[in-house]
Amino acid sequence: MTGNAIEIENLRKTYAATPRTEAKEALKGVDLNIPQGSIFGLLGPNGAGKSTLINILAGLVLKTEGKVKIWGFDQDRNPRQSRASIGVMPQEVNLDPFFTPRASLEVQAGLYGVPKAQRKTDEILELIGLTDKAEAYSRSLSGGMRRRLLLGKALVHSPQILVLDEPTAGVDIELRNMLWQNVRKLNEGGMTIILTTHYLEEAEQMCDEIAIINHGEVTVRDTTANLLSRLDGKTMVVQPDRPAELPDLPDGITGEKTADGRLVFTYQSGKTSAEEVLRAVHSAGIGIRDVKTEQADLEDVFLSLTRSV
Repeated sequence: MTGNAIEIENLRKTYAATPRTEAKEALKGVDLNIPQGSIFGLLGPNGAGKSTLINILAGLVLKTEGKVKIWGFDQDRNPRQSRASIGVMPQEVNLDPFFTPRASLEVQAGLYGVPKAQRKTDEILELIGLTDKAEAYSRSLSGGMRRRLLLGKALVHSPQILVLDEPTAGVDIELRNMLWQNVRKLNEGGMTIILTTHYLEEAEQMCDEIAIINHGEVTVRDTTANLLSRLDGKTMVVQPDRPAELPDLPDGITGEKTADGRLVFTYQSGKTSAEEVLRAVHSAGIGIRDVKTEQADLEDVFLSLTRSV
């Protein structure tokens, strides 16, 4: 067993042509290793290939070519063991409306062959906050409760790897916070988490490493910190204590005056310091009422790496 929870080599998937659609190459030779114990972000625009990749990992879609190892098990040679090593919380809510949460978890555990004596139904119900709804029909649960139950179903066989596919899409802030608390708790217990999300601030806060997929290929894979450092542009916004014009600026600093009188300066933090910006302001005799700095976030990085590619 290596230090990787998942190893993907030259993974390709081509969907065959139909009478209404042309053949589509969804994955074009993806190579990707995901370390054990990490929270790993898998990002990309719609149609980039993320869902195809996840469905292949879950055993729901057959790959066209390539190798996939899940927790050391080759997906082709050891399909049962590889599938048992991973749990997937899907985007779609796929629950039987006439099953209670307890019954849903028990049935799911039975499908994975978990003996009754080893099932953790009560523990999972408590984790996902559905103990008091354990005997209610799933059709009576709120949308947020149903998504919690999807998480519970993904955990019934105690997988080493948990895939969260857009887990907080359309949910309220309270549920989102509860979900991330649970995810952190699971990760601290040693579980590897793979997250896809369109909320880039979540990936920025949660993920140790991130891979960006675009047009079926991994365009970049790096630590979250390194990705953020790729765009070292910073912005300083100065609110003068009285109306003022832009001062003379040294090379490497650009400025503009906004309609409300603020002075906005942009510069690269690797080449220019904030002190140089402030020095230019003070040299012009401009008093400062307020000042703040802003820097690139993951959304800026994401857009720069996927734009016109």
